[in-house]
Amino acid sequence: MATAEDSDDDIFDADDSTALVYSKEVEKAISEVFPSSDPLDGLDFNAVEYINTLFPTEQSVANIDDVMKRMRLKIRRLDDDIRGVVRGQTNVGHDGRQSLDEAQKAIQELFLRIHDIKEKAEMSETRVKEITRDIKQLDHAKRNLTSSITTLNHLHFLVGGVHDLSNLIRRRQYSEVANLMQGVVNVLEHFDKYRNIPQIRDLANDVARMRDELGTQIMGDFKEAMEAYIKGGKLAPHLGDACSVVQVLDPKLRKDLQKWFVSLHLSDYKRQFNEREEVAWLDKIDRRYAWLKRTLINFEEDFARVFPEEWGMQERVAHEFCEWTRGELTKLMSARSGEMEVKLLLFAIQKTTGFEKLMATRFASSIIQQEQEEAEEEQRKLSQASTKDQAAATTEGQSNPADQDGDRVSQTVKLPSVFLGLVSRSFEPHLNVYIESQARNLSELMDRLAEDYRTSGCPVVTLDENGTVSGASSTVLPSCSDLFLFYKKCLVQCSQLSTGEALIHLADVFKKYLREYGNRLLLSNMPKTSSGTTGGLSSLLKDTEGVKLSMDEVAQICCFLSTAEYCLDTTQSLEDKLREKIEGDLKSKISLGDEQDLFHNIIATCIQLLVQCVETAFEPPLMAMVKVHWQNVEAVGDQSAYITAIQGHVKQIIPVIRENLASSRKYFNNFCLKLANSVIPRFINTIYKCKPIGTVGAEQLLLDTHSFKTTLLNLPMVNAAVARKAPPSYTKIVTKGMSKAELILKVVMSPHDITEEFVKSYIKLLDDPDVSNFQKVLEMKGLKRGEVHALLDVFKQQRITSDGAAAGGGQEESGSRIRKLERLIKKNF
Repeated sequence: MATAEDSDDDIFDADDSTALVYSKEVEKAISEVFPSSDPLDGLDFNAVEYINTLFPTEQSVANIDDVMKRMRLKIRRLDDDIRGVVRGQTNVGHDGRQSLDEAQKAIQELFLRIHDIKEKAEMSETRVKEITRDIKQLDHAKRNLTSSITTLNHLHFLVGGVHDLSNLIRRRQYSEVANLMQGVVNVLEHFDKYRNIPQIRDLANDVARMRDELGTQIMGDFKEAMEAYIKGGKLAPHLGDACSVVQVLDPKLRKDLQKWFVSLHLSDYKRQFNEREEVAWLDKIDRRYAWLKRTLINFEEDFARVFPEEWGMQERVAHEFCEWTRGELTKLMSARSGEMEVKLLLFAIQKTTGFEKLMATRFASSIIQQEQEEAEEEQRKLSQASTKDQAAATTEGQSNPADQDGDRVSQTVKLPSVFLGLVSRSFEPHLNVYIESQARNLSELMDRLAEDYRTSGCPVVTLDENGTVSGASSTVLPSCSDLFLFYKKCLVQCSQLSTGEALIHLADVFKKYLREYGNRLLLSNMPKTSSGTTGGLSSLLKDTEGVKLSMDEVAQICCFLSTAEYCLDTTQSLEDKLREKIEGDLKSKISLGDEQDLFHNIIATCIQLLVQCVETAFEPPLMAMVKVHWQNVEAVGDQSAYITAIQGHVKQIIPVIRENLASSRKYFNNFCLKLANSVIPRFINTIYKCKPIGTVGAEQLLLDTHSFKTTLLNLPMVNAAVARKAPPSYTKIVTKGMSKAELILKVVMSPHDITEEFVKSYIKLLDDPDVSNFQKVLEMKGLKRGEVHALLDVFKQQRITSDGAAAGGGQEESGSRIRKLERLIKKNF
């Protein structure tokens, strides 16, 4: 009979050629649990490679027996290990069932123990309740007894306090009344839930009656004391204690007392400065403020110990003084508006604003402002609460973040002092007097500036024969600096008076005289043109007969250009400053755009005049260029005389313009660009007029064209003390324009024997489809009429062919796009 060991041997000795293949996850887990470096344990084991490793050479095959022995030994050990594991697993099921039974028994025992513990805990709780039942009753009794004793003590204190209060009030011992009244009121709050008891209700009524009597008595004491004080007597010493009592009583009583006292304190001021009194007018406004200063000093001496500091009685007197003064001044100025003068108005405003700043500094920690902020905050909370209640009807449970943000903002915003502008607001309706005065002053200033210009002229920069610069350091008219300095003073002064509508009216005055300055001092003083017209904006731009100007007039135009640029930049700054000073809702009404456009137009006019001046200087040399018999030129020499004349004009005019526009470099560059855009087309048109031209003449003209191009490229820096490159944009325009002139001459020089080749050469070089320009080139060559017609026919034919090819290419490209679109649609659908 076979044993288990024999069966195991049979299992592992059996020749099973089927290999066990595990998944990658299983192989990875096995390698982590049993790491091994043996090749036999590898997933990608290769028997051939392993044998080659064991027997790398023929000589190593002699050891094959030893290798076989080691392999058999290793197999036998693996079989023993596997057999032991298999035998060990046979008893695992039995051991597991035994462990599970033991665990279930342990759980049953634990459940029984927990049940016993719960029963014992319930029994213990019952015993504790039985033991502490009497203790709880005693604790309740103690609490009730303590409450009763406390209530009896309060009642005793209340009854005794009411009796003592009655005696103290009758004897006017306010220092003791204040503390006792506060205590009685606090104790009475504890009996709110006992008000239904008759005795408690009677005590509460007695306290209320005594508070009313006490308030009436204190008001009477103050009135008697103030009557004696006005007659020269001394203040009663118990008034300070009376104010302490008022603190405990109804807040309305304190407000009534404060209002009465402030009104009484200002009664003498209202009598002295009544509107019927002469001292009430603006010329004596400083006496009003002097009166308040004396009053505050006397108040500090006599009443500082009477009223508590937190009442802010000095500030209330000053605030009421300002309120009444503003109303009186408003009525006075309306009734006597015919007597208002600028000096008187400015005097009153100056004294008033100084007084307001003094009060704002004196009462920096304003109690009135705190009360106003608290009232506004309370009102805002009430409105928010009502809004939230309405919103809650439709959207319950939703919060409004904007309200929370508003809370944070209201806590951080710091309002200005209540005294700033409190009186000076009354002057705003009458600031038109100040504005009209400034308008008159500006009119007088404009007359003076115009007279100064006629006397002194323009500041200019001059150049001697050696190119040395001399003259004014700035070519801006001094008058514009005077004008804007006056504007600055007016703006600062007016912004101190008002930041409202008055600044709008002042801005209108500024705009009027900016336009007058531009028209009267700049445009009207422009040099006269050759047609005899003065330099108005429309007449200057319409003048087509040329502008002949002297060097002084050129410098004058440059001065006007620099001045207009200064005015343009400063006007923009003035607009920004006006918007900065004015109130927020009026900022949109400030605009100086029309005035800035005026100065832009003046600058454009000046540049156009300078361009026309240079063009006029170029006109005689260009006319001389046309008069040359170019078909008779036999040899190419140096540049022609007309080019030398042009260079002379450039050296004479351009340095003057450049040095006088030294502070306006961008406008000098603009002038150069406009000059190039104007002169180059004129030069090309002049070339077309040079006909007929021989080959040698074309070469000479090509040389002159190159010289003219060089002159234009060097024009911005001609005779400059410091060498500097011309702007790239200017160089690009000159190079492109003059290249066309050179190409025209090259076409003229090319042979025309082969008609098609000549036309192709023209189209390739110039790429100009205009037939008239092609005809001009043919006229420059001096061709016969038959040759001209033949070339024109070829040119038109080639142009038609090239246009058709271009159109065909466009159609083919369009057809290709359509086909692509059709294929795309078919693919999608």
